[in-house]
Amino acid sequence: MCDTMVAMREMTADGVTVFGKNSDREPNEAQYIAWFPAADHPSGTQLHCTYIDIPQVEHTHAVLLSKPFWMWGAEMGANEHGLVIGNEAVFSKIPGPKEKALLGMDLLRLALERVSTARQALDVITSLLERHGQGGHAGFTHLTYYHNSFLIADPQDAWVLETVERRWAARQVRGAASISNCLTLGSEFDLSSNDLVSFAQAKGWIKGGQGFDFARDYSDFVYTTFARGRQRCQRSQQLLKAKGKEDTIFAVFATLRDHGGKDEANFQPDRGIFDFDICAHAGFGPVRSSQTTARWWLTCTASTLCTS
Repeated sequence: MCDTMVAMREMTADGVTVFGKNSDREPNEAQYIAWFPAADHPSGTQLHCTYIDIPQVEHTHAVLLSKPFWMWGAEMGANEHGLVIGNEAVFSKIPGPKEKALLGMDLLRLALERVSTARQALDVITSLLERHGQGGHAGFTHLTYYHNSFLIADPQDAWVLETVERRWAARQVRGAASISNCLTLGSEFDLSSNDLVSFAQAKGWIKGGQGFDFARDYSDFVYTTFARGRQRCQRSQQLLKAKGKEDTIFAVFATLRDHGGKDEANFQPDRGIFDFDICAHAGFGPVRSSQTTARWWLTCTASTLCTS
């Protein structure tokens, strides 16, 4: 489980875009910071991702990644052009694909290596998704299968992208946005795959007279409910919007450390079976088997530099 957020430059006093993410994974899974320089590749080269091989491009950009040690992809990262991406596990009425394909973390790294803007990254992820699919075991020791959402940002632009199998919807960010372990895009999205609505209609998920709502019609009940993704997403949005321009950067810091407004003096992270906050701590039971194992915040300026 994770939480990712962005405040665009019009929200900050310094005119910079601020991006942050908590990566919540198994407590004993090492996640490290890795730098991969820009590189040129011979035509026809194949790239081995976590599970499958795909065609490599002729040039890849330099990237800084936060990645679980055992996979090719990354939980979050930035490239030399100031493009940043974080991903989230999301759960649908369609179970997470078990067949080995591209992990959401692979798609994240592929976009960072191949393009320089948020809009281009959206196109790369969706085209790779439609061509190769997503799937495979995404956990360390716990068998975990899920779909993915992404928050993609550069100094000028940002997008929320949510996917189920090879289907997807995307909305451009205006002001600030956050995503968590839930589908959030309802009927208001700017772009989508061609069969997003027709597939839901064929499945009978759209109730008569209600109109199509991606989050409502595609979401599962169990994982979306008990992972508290909707509550954490609402909480992070409230905290970001409550601060003025002068405090936006510090609001991102505080949001990543948030325990849901609990009394910090008496806070005990091991209490509760379903008590899963933005700053996550592992506890008893299957719902709280992960915790915040890595945290990033970055400020992106109009130059080609992203600093953390």
